[in-house]
Amino acid sequence: MNDIKVELIDVVKEFPIQRGETTRFRAVNNLNLDIYDGEFFALLGPSGCGKTTTLRLIAGFEQPSSGQILIDGKPMQGIPSFSRPVNTVFQDYALFPHMSVLQNVMFGLQMDKVPRKEAEGRAVEALEMVRLPNALNRKPKELSGGQQQRVALARAIVKRPKVLLLDEPLGALDLKLRREMQFELKSMQQELGITFIFVTHDQEEALTMANRIGVMHDGNLLQVGRPEEIYETPATRFVADFIGETNFIDGKLVSHTAHEGVVSIDDETTVTAMIGADQVANGQAVSVAVRPEKMTITAYSDTPPSTEHNIVHGQVAQVFYIGTDTRYAVRVGKSALVNVRVQNTAAHHTTFKERDTVTLSWERSVARILTH
Repeated sequence: MNDIKVELIDVVKEFPIQRGETTRFRAVNNLNLDIYDGEFFALLGPSGCGKTTTLRLIAGFEQPSSGQILIDGKPMQGIPSFSRPVNTVFQDYALFPHMSVLQNVMFGLQMDKVPRKEAEGRAVEALEMVRLPNALNRKPKELSGGQQQRVALARAIVKRPKVLLLDEPLGALDLKLRREMQFELKSMQQELGITFIFVTHDQEEALTMANRIGVMHDGNLLQVGRPEEIYETPATRFVADFIGETNFIDGKLVSHTAHEGVVSIDDETTVTAMIGADQVANGQAVSVAVRPEKMTITAYSDTPPSTEHNIVHGQVAQVFYIGTDTRYAVRVGKSALVNVRVQNTAAHHTTFKERDTVTLSWERSVARILTH
């Protein structure tokens, strides 16, 4: 088992809603989380969910209202940010404009009284690692956004922190450069072996880079798991909706076992899916979550592909041809509008038209029953 590098135990952080008021806003709510040595961990969620506050608590820029934070098993309570074995890279790179790239990277080492020759050697090594060996004497204003981001990374890793905290460091880059830097960051983390904790609101970014993802909402940590676990088996409706595209087919739970349930989506149609919620009860209003790419659309037929498949009938409402895929919006039951993605892999493929009656099918194992 991997050693725990960062541990958060029942961490709460509250802020006053307005200065002088006793009413407080809870930004982080009883957060428990283990982050392992050498892993790339992403905290993912919408703006205001508590992910940046959590990062600031680990960094020491904020102190928890209650609970404990440990790094390498040592409590961090009362230890200032500059004495913690962490370093932080922000979206705003905060490079010193009057200093050269080399001077920027050396600055932290000089503050730590590292001898100049050693500091310069380590700075050059860090710049080689971020692929900027020829930019030593250039000023930040002479660099592109991506190059400035690499300098900020070099300045952070040159101090050899045990944990590197990254607060949406790619947010200011254009889409093409952002995707390039995602792969570079991942490669760099694997090469360095440092624990990376990466905060982002971009689901693709988290899925691309992280070994594990923690999804946050309203100060709560909803689910932690590998990218494929988060995507394939979401624990809540929010997680299913936030990560990727999902269909939610509303209905009523008719019966269930510990792992599987039957949901009535109208007076005539039932579907079977895996239980995704912690607690469900017969008669309860629930949603069946199914990813659009997991569904198959065919001409109308009452015959399911197999007993392991659900089958429902509907009418095509809209058709979108987007090159790699054709997407269909299909009306199912009284009110559900279901999206289906069909990858255009063949030279000639069946295309349905608006108002065509079709059959949708999907395996029971790919659908999740989630509570509202």
